[in-house]
Amino acid sequence: MKAIVYHTYGSPDVLEYEEREKPAPKDDEVLVSVRAASVNPYDWHSMRGMPYPLRMQAGLGKPNDPRLGVDLAGEVESVGRKVTQFRAGDDVFGCGRGAFAEYACASESKLARKPGNVTFEQAASVPIAGLTAWQGLRHGAVNDKGHIPQGKKVLINGAAGGVGTFAVEIAKSFGAEVTGVCSTRNVDLVRSLGAVRVVDYTKEDFTESGQRYDLIFDCVANHSLSAFRRVLHPKGSYIMVGAADGGGRWMIGLLARLMRASVLSRFVGQKLAMIGAKITKEDLAGRAHEHRKGHTGHRPALPAE
Repeated sequence: MKAIVYHTYGSPDVLEYEEREKPAPKDDEVLVSVRAASVNPYDWHSMRGMPYPLRMQAGLGKPNDPRLGVDLAGEVESVGRKVTQFRAGDDVFGCGRGAFAEYACASESKLARKPGNVTFEQAASVPIAGLTAWQGLRHGAVNDKGHIPQGKKVLINGAAGGVGTFAVEIAKSFGAEVTGVCSTRNVDLVRSLGAVRVVDYTKEDFTESGQRYDLIFDCVANHSLSAFRRVLHPKGSYIMVGAADGGGRWMIGLLARLMRASVLSRFVGQKLAMIGAKITKEDLAGRAHEHRKGHTGHRPALPAE
């Protein structure tokens, strides 16, 4: 089969398109004939081997596994002997290993059936970005049912990115009053996704606006915690899901921010937290993809050859 792989860390120049042996699924895995694969910051970090702590697991000098790509959608080719939820011919989407290839293996627990009214390209854009948005908003919800009550004010910082576009749509579907923060060129896009107000960060600093929000969903971490807390309701939630610089080479700044948020949360009424997506078939099948129906996706989708 054809696959995009990398044998050393670096820029996109290290990627190679080569012939590789078709993988075989383990007992609890599914072999997927890939129809589309989505590109995420996770793939960028893996390719570059940064932040450096990532290499403790991925390989110190070079990647232990040359396969690249996680988000995928396609057709089940075969299943392991312990798999009970899928069979050959099923259309699925989720997360696997080496998605930038004609075939990839995925755990049964990280796949769901693709809805018939969603394209393979749309489905492939959902897993990491969609579940990061869904689970982050749910974690920051201001009631005990995991939902944002109607009319609550939600700010999405980084609203035009892969996670941010999902977050705008999902928060809007809850009935929240959504404010999106983005650059000039993306103002119309963010407004079209459902934001009632769009802040162009090149012209306005939302942390100086005096407006208060019940939930701030932060995809870029481009302001201090103090600045975010200044525009957060005294009982509101600040949920961080990413950083503009990816956390830096050693993640020192990011770790310091997380420690400060953890400590502050113990002494103030505001919830301050960072989350990463947990890929589960329950969330894939039940919620996240529903908010992408009719949405073309804004991150690249790579059709399999």
